[in-house]
Amino acid sequence: MSLTATTRSADAGAAGPLRDLLVVDLSRAVAGPHAAMMLGDLGARVIKVEAPGAGDDARSWGPPFVTPAGRERESTYFLSANRNKESICLDLKAPADLAVLEELVCRADVLVENFRTGVMQRLGLGAERLHELNSELVLLSITGFGHDGPEGGRPGYDQIAQGEGGLMAVTGSGPEDPQKVGTPICDLLAGMNGAYGVLAALHERSRTGRGQVVRTSLLAAAVGAHAFQGTRWTVAGEVGRAAGNHHAAIAPYGLFRCADGAVQIAVGTETQWRRFATSFGIDPALPGLATNHDRVTRRDEVIAIVEKAFSTWRSTDLLTRLTAVGIPAGKVRSVDEVYEWEQTRSQGLLVDVDHDSLGTITLPGPPLRFFEPSGSERTRTAHRPPPRLDQHGKAVRTWITEDC
Repeated sequence: MSLTATTRSADAGAAGPLRDLLVVDLSRAVAGPHAAMMLGDLGARVIKVEAPGAGDDARSWGPPFVTPAGRERESTYFLSANRNKESICLDLKAPADLAVLEELVCRADVLVENFRTGVMQRLGLGAERLHELNSELVLLSITGFGHDGPEGGRPGYDQIAQGEGGLMAVTGSGPEDPQKVGTPICDLLAGMNGAYGVLAALHERSRTGRGQVVRTSLLAAAVGAHAFQGTRWTVAGEVGRAAGNHHAAIAPYGLFRCADGAVQIAVGTETQWRRFATSFGIDPALPGLATNHDRVTRRDEVIAIVEKAFSTWRSTDLLTRLTAVGIPAGKVRSVDEVYEWEQTRSQGLLVDVDHDSLGTITLPGPPLRFFEPSGSERTRTAHRPPPRLDQHGKAVRTWITEDC
């Protein structure tokens, strides 16, 4: 049965629309932890269950590590996916620890796991058993390539899924230069898909009173992100290829060199094209330039024309000019520049937390904000730091005992 908010939440004053929910996070690495972190960002109490000794795989991923005096080293990789969680170590092959997990399941609203297909069943924690313990439980299960099908049992890591799922084939300087995305995008998207699947299942539970199983995978994350590259094949029969820093279906749209570097522009409509071309001394009605279809077909020529027009402009002045004539434009910022940008902080995309061993640290923050219709903001601003291994083990065990 569901617990009340007052008995469920580790932070009685925790804000967020999910503050009355308990999530048990059995996952490790990135996809599952990211899903659970998203739910924690929205106010849910998240108890992360880790293997004794080493804990989550991501605790060992680095460098970089940060090692405070007299403390265990901390992986910045782990810190990126585990804010707003508590940690307890449980050996799921030990009967006593398995009993602790079952007590948590009885109290939980959501359980997140990303084991290979069949592992949960071998642990005695298959979906049927979990729902015997708690019929209201929503179970999120994330795998590499799906739970069934001819290759359903394959292990999955992000870069493998990026390649197998077609993302690398449309990323890079050209067809012979496949490149992975610079972040674990399949992991992150699988976590996001899983989190919104959980919210849908919780909404349905409010009508039926019963939980259900939500499944997704890294492969599903990759295919689900194909967008126009997918329909380009399924409808038009055209295989998308990497086109470097230029859009495959819109021109001019991409990275263009100027006198002291480069800028990015997105000329997405014919009105914008005419305004852009006229502003930089280009005849918008020239044969081969008058329509987007023409410009995409002759992309290399368009790039050359635009870069010639930009060749005498410094990037700062060019961006000012582009903005003045209403053309979406920007520069390419390094990661440190992004976090030093006042616009980033103004959107709540950086949060400061007090870590048990690292002190006050700054983390990338949640991507959502909440407001009253009147305009007053209700976004959660106080966040828990990523936990040390088993940091909350004693407290969680005590809570279970006292709650019985």
